Amino acid sequence: MRLLTGPLRMPKFLYSYYERSLSKSLDLSSVPRHIGVMVDGNRRWAKQFNAPTGHGHQAGADKILEFLGWCQIVGIKVVTLYMLSTDNMSRSPEELDELMGIIANTLDLLDADADISVHAMGAPELLPEYLAQRVSSLTARVPAKERIHVNLAIGYGGRREIVDAVRELLHDAHSEGRTILDVADSLSVDDISKFLYTRGQPDPDLVIRTSGEQRLSGFLMWQSAYSEFYFCEALWPAFRRIDFLRALRDYAGRSRRFGA
Repeated sequence: MRLLTGPLRMPKFLYSYYERSLSKSLDLSSVPRHIGVMVDGNRRWAKQFNAPTGHGHQAGADKILEFLGWCQIVGIKVVTLYMLSTDNMSRSPEELDELMGIIANTLDLLDADADISVHAMGAPELLPEYLAQRVSSLTARVPAKERIHVNLAIGYGGRREIVDAVRELLHDAHSEGRTILDVADSLSVDDISKFLYTRGQPDPDLVIRTSGEQRLSGFLMWQSAYSEFYFCEALWPAFRRIDFLRALRDYAGRSRRFGA
């Protein structure tokens, strides 16, 4: 795991040149299939500008749409976005109300892109009814031509996901007439994996966390067992395409051993 510094301070023309150079040097055959992103730092970004917290959340939402465009350009097929954790639900009612509204508007914008398919991860019962309904409606939509699949972790907790998977596994076993002892004797990693929120999808090849923090915070705890991690100091609203390209370049230079 590495901690990379934030964006270089350089004149705009030099930045553009550096970005084009990075883009041209990128080996598209080494691009990860699945990227998980911890979109961290919205509140700190707003504080830097003495702006209301809601401005930071809105800037972070705008960055999500821009980021998905970058992913589509390089051919990344699956993106998982950690938008709202179960721990975040303890924030003030005022901040949560504004944040939920921003998330709802973001879902509407995703719905406007016919080439994006969306899958929700988390506990819908923790969300306001209007937001839970929008999530359900969006995830039910099947694009005619999928360019990118987006998992939205909203009201999500990694430990809760594993508990939910085990609970569903046990219910499934009961419906088949199997006993707890039968399950215990035959239980395998694959048995749990097929009940996770991301069932049927590849595990993330790369997990990016912005804002300089170096921890998982419960994000994809099971699925990220062999993921590569990239920690960037840039706060999420300030995360630029050059930071994205650096993450991909860093990933391409690693030798993945998958525990071997």
